[in-house]
Amino acid sequence: QVQLVESGGGLVQAGDSLRLSCAASGRTFTSYDMGWFRQAPGKEREFVAAIRWSSGSPYYADSVKGRFTISRDNAKNTVYLQMNSLKLEDTAVYYCAADLWGSGSSRWLAYEYRGQGTQVTVSS
Repeated sequence: QVQLVESGGGLVQAGDSLRLSCAASGRTFTSYDMGWFRQAPGKEREFVAAIRWSSGSPYYADSVKGRFTISRDNAKNTVYLQMNSLKLEDTAVYYCAADLWGSGSSRWLAYEYRGQGTQVTVSS
């Protein structure tokens, strides 16, 4: 079992920055890929970013590339999502997820464990 707890969400203005954290517990943190997804009101959940356990390589959705940065601290069992230059359309509930198979996927269903989510609201 893997437990994931997100934190760091909040209300910010467009152009501001925010850093989300996801603390993992349970199985060995270093052995699985970690991802961030988001779901805006009335929209489907979408992939945001992920980081491979094997190489540490990140990959991003086109909508956040150049603005968001995913990183992981294996010593703290934590993955981060640094969000810069936030836009109104970034408003969503952000979910952390773990892919134990390390598939390198951007599909929600590939991630066996998910957190409860943290709200990010960007205002004008």
